[in-house]
Amino acid sequence: MEQPVKILIVEDEMVIAANISLQLTNLGYEVTGIIPRGEEALLHVKQNQPNIVLMDIQLKGRLDGVETVKMMQQDFDIPIIYLTANADDDNFNRAKATHPYAFISKPFKKLDLKRAIELTINQFKAKENNGDPSQDIPISPFILSDCIFVRHHEKMVKVDIKDILYIEAERNYCRIHSKDKEYLLVMTLKDMDEKLPNKHFIRVHRSFIINLSQIDEVATSHIVIAKKAIPLSKTLKEELLNRLQTI
Repeated sequence: MEQPVKILIVEDEMVIAANISLQLTNLGYEVTGIIPRGEEALLHVKQNQPNIVLMDIQLKGRLDGVETVKMMQQDFDIPIIYLTANADDDNFNRAKATHPYAFISKPFKKLDLKRAIELTINQFKAKENNGDPSQDIPISPFILSDCIFVRHHEKMVKVDIKDILYIEAERNYCRIHSKDKEYLLVMTLKDMDEKLPNKHFIRVHRSFIINLSQIDEVATSHIVIAKKAIPLSKTLKEELLNRLQTI
């Protein structure tokens, strides 16, 4: 029988930590501890070796979350998911330099937590199976209400939803076309369609999902976004026009 994934919660707001612990237990994970300080977390990791650490960035005490993770990573290669109520650029960039598997902004929904953990497990299992952690393994994205975190060159990269132009199917892959970059994900367009917030996105063809706010032109059989003509399926055109009328 497979052992449950062991997760350490490092969070100094005890009400939040207890709530997270309850959610994780209900999802079938084993919580190895709830710890409010970075120094104690370092000791706990040595003794219990959890599979994942949920780390609040703004810890009180001598070490904040990012400093704690840096020290942890000197001895252990444990996937980190950051929790933060204040994702300003400075903190985000400091945290990003430690190569976390995901970020969760507080207050967060249960689904955000569930997906972040699933994404992380997916990634470290892919690393184990591949046997080469330096290999760039495209993994399912982690989707929040205003952004998507995607795996790109061994890092989690934040892509703002407002910057996504359209998403294109390539067999079992999806290619996100944003304003300045492209990201290839191991995920079908159908799965992507189910996960994306539908107030921003709509599927217009079996091979394309578009960002409604990026449409420049709607023609009889295609849509234009950033000078790209995207085919428009007859069966999906009516829904698109209805959606555009309600915006």
